[in-house]
Amino acid sequence: MAAHPDGVPCWADAVVPDLAAARHFYGELFGWTYAADPAAPRTRTGAFRDGRAVAALVPRTPRTPDPEAPHAVWTLYYAADDADATAARVREHGGELLVAPVDVAGFGRVCVARDPGGAVFGVRQPGTRPGFAACSGPGTYAWAEVRTRDAGAVDAFYPAVFPGLRPRPAPDASADRVVWEVGGTPVATRCRMDARWPVRTPAHTAVHFAVDDCDAAVTAVPRLGGRLVHGPVDTPGGRLAGVADQQGAVFSVIDLSRRSGAPPR
Repeated sequence: MAAHPDGVPCWADAVVPDLAAARHFYGELFGWTYAADPAAPRTRTGAFRDGRAVAALVPRTPRTPDPEAPHAVWTLYYAADDADATAARVREHGGELLVAPVDVAGFGRVCVARDPGGAVFGVRQPGTRPGFAACSGPGTYAWAEVRTRDAGAVDAFYPAVFPGLRPRPAPDASADRVVWEVGGTPVATRCRMDARWPVRTPAHTAVHFAVDDCDAAVTAVPRLGGRLVHGPVDTPGGRLAGVADQQGAVFSVIDLSRRSGAPPR
């Protein structure tokens, strides 16, 4: 049985061309420390905060999934009890399978897919490691938002692929958003990208990492060679900014203590 119920975000990794540069960037920004994955020491580096696993950095190779993706990219993985059955539902309900289910030593059985709106995501049936060892506190995964222009297709797709996932309208009326719940607990949101988004912005999943101070993180990012993408803005979930690392991987930083309005609940 999965440590996380089906449909709950359980892991994130960044595929990067320059592993050493990524280690420096995220180490400075989030206080991460690193260790080579003993099951795959040449292909995956574990990131830790206070000794707990929070993410991984993966060197980009010609075999990396999704050749149309940016040069560096973050991928969010959803938990599944059965990766093969989940992959079959991906195909059945209009998604595209980029990497068929494969066993990755220690990590589990995984696949990578693209939803009908164009956002890429992963599926993970855990092996000996359950996924995030920490999801609270600075430098850890905090939230995810699937951003798409085809909200109708995406809203039908994810609950069909992950049957335990239930959508409901978000309390924030300023945008077309849906909160996804598993077992009554909010786990992610879907946001429709409207005219306020640059037309060239592709569908994507924004992986949010918690920070003590969003504005301080935004100041640090360009000092480390990255860039600000949007924000900071105050949201029901916290003060949020979209940023990119020095290799182009886009993610978000969020100060969960500074909330504006009603958070998802």
